[in-house]
Amino acid sequence: MTETYSYFKDYTQPYLLYDNLPADYSEHRFAPFALTDGFIKEAGEKKQPILHFWQTDPLIILGMMDTKLPFLSDALPAFASGGYDYLVRNSGGLAVVSDGGVLNFSMIFPEGEERLSIDEAYSRMHHVVQAAFSRYNKTVDAYEIADSYCPGEFDLSIEGRKIAGIAQRRIKGGIAVMIYLSVSGDQTHRAEMIREFYTQGLDGTETRWSFPAVNPNVMTTLEDALGVSLTIEETKQHLLSVFTQAGVSLVQGDMTPSIASAYDEGLQKMIVRNDKLLP
Repeated sequence: MTETYSYFKDYTQPYLLYDNLPADYSEHRFAPFALTDGFIKEAGEKKQPILHFWQTDPLIILGMMDTKLPFLSDALPAFASGGYDYLVRNSGGLAVVSDGGVLNFSMIFPEGEERLSIDEAYSRMHHVVQAAFSRYNKTVDAYEIADSYCPGEFDLSIEGRKIAGIAQRRIKGGIAVMIYLSVSGDQTHRAEMIREFYTQGLDGTETRWSFPAVNPNVMTTLEDALGVSLTIEETKQHLLSVFTQAGVSLVQGDMTPSIASAYDEGLQKMIVRNDKLLP
């Protein structure tokens, strides 16, 4: 675990852990994204590292580029008919799926005088996930799975099938490295929903933006990839063990006035963004 910890600065403060938050900060579908902004600002202003777990009801999390689809209005209703709500997030990338079998996890750091490079930030998350599940004797690789949904250079996969995607967001002095982990559930159905979304949203039209031709066969869940039964809580504990076994102190975080204020501001920005971008 000392090798893993070498990826992190030796902060003087313990890491604050945010999980199972009060209803005021978890019921609104925009809440996790507004909270992320609050946590990034808190990390930057108070030099405070933060860990954040969150989940959602069935939800399609769209990227900015998805709003460029020429037939977006025709494609969106399919999500609602399948029981999934949708929104446009405030970080990069394309559409991903969130539901009860998906765990979202963010590592939020203050940045020093030297800006953390994009690749190094992604590598930190890759290393943590690899260490968390090394007990199952599987290698977690990081490279682009081009025909997955929301493909990127740091897609995480096991034996060639994607289990997770990583994004990051930066606000002065702080950075969030965020991952969705498909822990369990019907990953084929998730991928088929996104594939159909692009099929309907493009309707054969060529655009200057690139959208993936999603192949459900290149994606899977942690459970299937590892060949074990795995709950969300067990997944959290595996991830947290990487920090505790490296000697990192974890303390339950409070919703301070500064976080609450930044959350309110971020929530309003998310509302305006979605009102503007979605039909």
